Amino acid sequence: MRTAVEPVEVRRPSAVRALTTLLAVTSAATVAVELLNYWYAPEQEFGLAVRTGWAMLRSLGFVLLIGQVNKGRVGARPFGLILAVTTIFAVGRLVVPRAGVPALPGLVGFAALSALCVAVVVLLYRSDAVRAHLVRHRKGLVVEGGTISWREVVPKRPQANGWLLTARVAAFTYSPLMLVPALVATGSVLDGRIAAVPALFLWFGAGIAVSYAVLFCTAFLLRGRGWARRALVVVTLGVLALDLPLCWWLLGVDGLIRDGAPLLTAAALTLYSLHRTTP
Repeated sequence: MRTAVEPVEVRRPSAVRALTTLLAVTSAATVAVELLNYWYAPEQEFGLAVRTGWAMLRSLGFVLLIGQVNKGRVGARPFGLILAVTTIFAVGRLVVPRAGVPALPGLVGFAALSALCVAVVVLLYRSDAVRAHLVRHRKGLVVEGGTISWREVVPKRPQANGWLLTARVAAFTYSPLMLVPALVATGSVLDGRIAAVPALFLWFGAGIAVSYAVLFCTAFLLRGRGWARRALVVVTLGVLALDLPLCWWLLGVDGLIRDGAPLLTAAALTLYSLHRTTP
């Protein structure tokens, strides 16, 4: 005789299942469109290869986002927003060649990928079922009453709203958005611009240091510290003041548009999110 009641598996809402399917398709489309752009590129130089590889890594971001959605994590919404926006910029900057008009297959692929990214954002922010599903926090070891258990850990700090989480995720993109053009610029330095070596080292060092500065600022930002908000604004303005001139100097106007525009977008989203949460 069976006395124990078997656990009943709760079926996820249809909107959540549709979102995970859409994310899987978007991940595959990111790889396909990038390979297509690289294939049709008139010049397959070092810089294009670096930017293409970085854009293709975003497919792993969509895979990670699928895991976050399946677990119902509250941070999936800002993560998905930043991933979708930066993916559009990362792919769009590679569609347009240095000279001439873009290839038709590349334009079609970019339009399809943009539509997928927009659909992801719409589901994340406009679906009530998805919003109700993404309410859980990460799991961890909890010691309570002399027992140790592995369960959801509710943060002791005040619950952060969506705009604060968006500002945090957007600011974390500063470091890779600085390191990618710095890596691209190594090609011009190897071609004989030895005088730019100190600036290149400064660029790499600043890109790494920014990641720690953002981590420090956002840790206190989510705890409601006013000075952390101001510090993140200073970091954002400092990143723009350093990265944009270096893009223009070492990579030219083309590099300023291709690599500066995504960083400028992330910075604008960070500042706007901070403005929306100003007391």
